[in-house]
Amino acid sequence: MTKPTLTPLAQSLPASVPFVGPEAQERRMGRPFVARLGANESGFGPSPKAIAAMQEAASEVWMYGDPESHDLRHALAAHHGVAPQCIMIGEGIDGLLGLVVRLYVGQDDPVVTSDGAYPTFNYHVAGFGGVLHKVPYQSDHEDPDALVARAAEVGAKLIYFANPDNPMGSWHSAEIVQQMIDRLPEGCLLILDEAYVDLAPEGTAPAIDTGADNVLRMRTFSKAHGMAGARVGYAIGHAAVIAGFNKVRNHFGMSRIGQAGAVAALADAEWLAHIRTSVAASRDRIAEIARANGLTPLPSATNFVTIDCGKDGDFARAVLSHLVGDGIFVRMPFVAPQDRCIRVSCGPDRQVLAFAEALPKALAAAHEKLG
Repeated sequence: MTKPTLTPLAQSLPASVPFVGPEAQERRMGRPFVARLGANESGFGPSPKAIAAMQEAASEVWMYGDPESHDLRHALAAHHGVAPQCIMIGEGIDGLLGLVVRLYVGQDDPVVTSDGAYPTFNYHVAGFGGVLHKVPYQSDHEDPDALVARAAEVGAKLIYFANPDNPMGSWHSAEIVQQMIDRLPEGCLLILDEAYVDLAPEGTAPAIDTGADNVLRMRTFSKAHGMAGARVGYAIGHAAVIAGFNKVRNHFGMSRIGQAGAVAALADAEWLAHIRTSVAASRDRIAEIARANGLTPLPSATNFVTIDCGKDGDFARAVLSHLVGDGIFVRMPFVAPQDRCIRVSCGPDRQVLAFAEALPKALAAAHEKLG
């Protein structure tokens, strides 16, 4: 018996995942991490009201989730002041990115992103046969001017741009982002990833305009709302663009539990304010720890702090390796020169304290190894 062969495109792709999860690392080490500060999850947890709503929904989990996510979609529409048909719910931003690429990118179609930006988008583009064109960061920020210029040069179908940015934590003002939108080339759709915008300063996000059919705003309940494991993301855009998702999406992809939790989380403004305060305090503490060890914390509008280790990528990787070996799960940017840094997620005091205790030893070991 023989099986069918993979498509030529699938055969050309590496069998890899963009991120190695902490659970896989724990299995390899044979012990749990002391501090889980690498995946930009919210260690502060979701709203107690969201937890209660999910617990109640668990008793109804024998039923499929509403394939239209009606309650959540209408709640989000009211929250953002847009029509419900301008909202699409999906399995996190990651799932929505895959659908967007599937809808717009065919074999050899050009797509533009930043070199070192969120790698899952690149993974989807490769999976559908698109061609990635990358521009470098400028001063640890994504470069809107360079992204638009490259898109015009290659005739890009899509531009991926995150504001605030992962992995650097940097951000641009709403005015700069709006200028980028106003200069998009004809036939190009901007994927504006705003996963961290709930934690950013006022004036980071431009006004939502669902009359524009060349912008898709991506948001999530994974970060500030602390529901990464529930996999609830959403897109905001022109009704005709949003309708395209119905051609390819998994209509039963959203669980009842996740939908119920997201509705309750969205309504709990008091908890979100508490999380913003907690994240800001944790960012300050991580920055203090970095400076106390002679390192430079970069300004952050997210729930993590990127720390410049002051040398090259090999040194930062050595620091990271020793931290992981000491039970501290952190990550780092993949591409030079941003790979001179490590990235530490905000979290409860006890976990940040564990990082503070481990960092001097990791730095000493990296210096001993590499000088």
